[in-house]
Amino acid sequence: MSLIEVRGLRKEYGKVVAVGGVDFRVDKGEIFGLLGPNGAGKSTTISMIAGLVTPTAGSIFLHGKDVTKAPHRMKEVLGLVPQDIALYPSLTARENLFFWGRMYSLPGPLLRERVEEALEYAGLKDRANDRIDTYSGGMKRRINIAAALLHRPELLIMDEPTVGIDPQSRSHILETVQRLNREDVTVLYTSHYMEEVEYLCSRIAIMDHGAIIAEGTLEELRSTVGDTDSVELTLSDAPGSLAEEIAGLPGVLQAKKVDSTITTLVKDGHERVAAILETVYRAGVKVRSIQIVEPNLESVFLKLTGRALRD
Repeated sequence: MSLIEVRGLRKEYGKVVAVGGVDFRVDKGEIFGLLGPNGAGKSTTISMIAGLVTPTAGSIFLHGKDVTKAPHRMKEVLGLVPQDIALYPSLTARENLFFWGRMYSLPGPLLRERVEEALEYAGLKDRANDRIDTYSGGMKRRINIAAALLHRPELLIMDEPTVGIDPQSRSHILETVQRLNREDVTVLYTSHYMEEVEYLCSRIAIMDHGAIIAEGTLEELRSTVGDTDSVELTLSDAPGSLAEEIAGLPGVLQAKKVDSTITTLVKDGHERVAAILETVYRAGVKVRSIQIVEPNLESVFLKLTGRALRD
């Protein structure tokens, strides 16, 4: 059963089309991933769903009812974790949570209970009375998530929640997302980190240039690339023509150079790697590392767009 569904959702800023008419649904109880490079239109899409940005066209349905012109209905069930930290740096973590809890109109005794519960989710009870401006980036992210949980939302939207944080905080956030989902919270998770989306999400939509270019389960998306592998070569230096030369080899479907890395999409990577390396050595280029990766979301994106997800 769909919790939210968007149809033909579009946002234009003058002549610039930020989102070009997207369609997808988020089912109740799932973690749905919106994957794409920076600038793909992910943040604009979720801002429209959250009622922060007015769509140019299209509809947003909540429990089957169109709320496009009544965004307050979405806000009643929604917890939003924005990409930018939405906390007051001169207040403590506890003070911030009390402030945001009052914005949700939580009464005193319940508010105190929810604040302690949110601090436990964040794993920061021991730092609850410290000012936010003394926190690391990862700790701020964790309190940012805690603030969105105070009113126990039915839907949690998380926009790039792990950007620029330490590995420990990142791991804590991913575990928190899974824990919340086990407790019946539906999650819409946006990221340009392929491995996070693969790890968390039951269904995924890949977005690029304001459009959904693929959607499905991880296995369904992987199946679009068939029996292909991704061979990633990290080189000391390489002329721009080397990727073109590799792309011309038998069995190589695509080859793209980004900085010092050449990513290729090949049939039977283990069998083709010798010919690829021979071509590199003939060019007088040193190989720092080589990795053969079975079909993943990077492969899907490369096949659909002709470029790597990180481009």
